Amino acid sequence: MLDFLDTTARAASALYVLGDLFEYWAGDDALASDQHAASVAGAFRTLVKSGTPVFIMHGNRDFLLAQDFSHAAGASFLADPAEILVKGQRVLLTHGDALCTDDADYQAFRRQVRDPAWQRAFLAQPLANRNAQIEALRMRSESEKSGKALSIMDVNPQAVLALLADHGYPALLIHGHTHRPDAHEIEVDGHRCVRWVLGDWGDTGDYLQLDASGCSRHKLT
Repeated sequence: MLDFLDTTARAASALYVLGDLFEYWAGDDALASDQHAASVAGAFRTLVKSGTPVFIMHGNRDFLLAQDFSHAAGASFLADPAEILVKGQRVLLTHGDALCTDDADYQAFRRQVRDPAWQRAFLAQPLANRNAQIEALRMRSESEKSGKALSIMDVNPQAVLALLADHGYPALLIHGHTHRPDAHEIEVDGHRCVRWVLGDWGDTGDYLQLDASGCSRHKLT
C-alpha cells in the first residue's frame, strides 16, 4: 500500500479509503509506539502535500480512528454513507457493514462499539489492555464467523435498495467490508445503479478508479 500511495495515488484528484485501513485500531495514542501506523500516516501526509487530498471513512476494524490520526495523516474523515460527485456523476460511498442486516449479532456489536459512552470508557483503559481485548474479540469473531452462512455476512439486498432510494438513486454505490470484489447491476424504482464491491488490502489487493470513462478495477502496485 505504501508503494501505491507514493506512485499511482499521486495522479489522482482525490483518494477515498472506505474503512478498515488497519487490521484494528485501539486508539490514536498507538501512533507513538506503532511504527507501521506512523509510517502509514506519514505516507498519507506526503500524498496530501503532493496535491492529492485523502478522505478516510471508519470501518468495523478501525472505528476508533480520531483527530490525532487525522492530523498526522493530513486526511479528512468521511461520514458513512457519503455522497461525492465525480465528473458530474453522483457516487455513494459506504463502508458496507451497516448493510449486512441479516447478521443480527454483528449489528448489535456494531451499535455497542459505535456508542460514544462505550468508546470513552474503552479509551480510558491502558493501551495494552485495549490491545488485549481487541485481540480476544478478533479471535471470537473468527470463531463465530466459521459457523455462519456466507449469505448472512453479505449485504442484504433490501438494505441496499433502501439506501439507494434514501439517497436519490445515485448511479454508483461503492463499499467494502464483505471482501467480495464484484460489480452488481441493480434496478430500483426504474433507476439503474451499479454496486461496486472493493477487495481487501492483502498481498494482492485492488482499488477502484473513477474517471470520465466510468469505474474500473486495478491491482494495487
